[in-house]
Amino acid sequence: MWAPDDVVSRAIYREPGQSYLTLYTMKKIRDDGGAHSALLINGSQRVMFDPAGSWSQDVMPERNDVLFGVSPRLERYYVSFHARVTFYVIGQKVPVSDDVAERALQMALVAGPVPKANCTRVTSGLLGQLPGFDVIDRTWLPNKLADDFAKLPDVETREYRENDADDKSIAAAQIRDALSSEQ
Repeated sequence: MWAPDDVVSRAIYREPGQSYLTLYTMKKIRDDGGAHSALLINGSQRVMFDPAGSWSQDVMPERNDVLFGVSPRLERYYVSFHARVTFYVIGQKVPVSDDVAERALQMALVAGPVPKANCTRVTSGLLGQLPGFDVIDRTWLPNKLADDFAKLPDVETREYRENDADDKSIAAAQIRDALSSEQ
């Protein structure tokens, strides 16, 4: 996917205040097994690096696994899409300098498109190159990445659970309808 420049420019969202990164880990409820990793970057703009992600929508333009214009409302929809009766989501937020956030953004912009099953390998590789993130080892395992991320100073962790049907297409349709009615 490669959204045109004008579409990306119109979608850019900036959140004021401290720059930060939020690692999202999607986990299976039955055994806590990690299933997917994604990285929200809040710096000069707010994007979601969703390597090999499956969420399809029409509001946030995409370029090679980077979703642009991620307002807090759209972030909630992203999390809600992944949280359902069989999966829950862990969000780990850490404050970073503006320079670190910008470096993460630039690395995400050139990292994709990411092949299926490589989400955590690419996300951990990106994070491990950032200053202050030397505790992050490159891994294929979402839970290992989440455990490493938890070792960073000042990490805030939240858990998101929903009881939606296991069929992601139902959640996707509901979110698409909600987004359409809000425009």
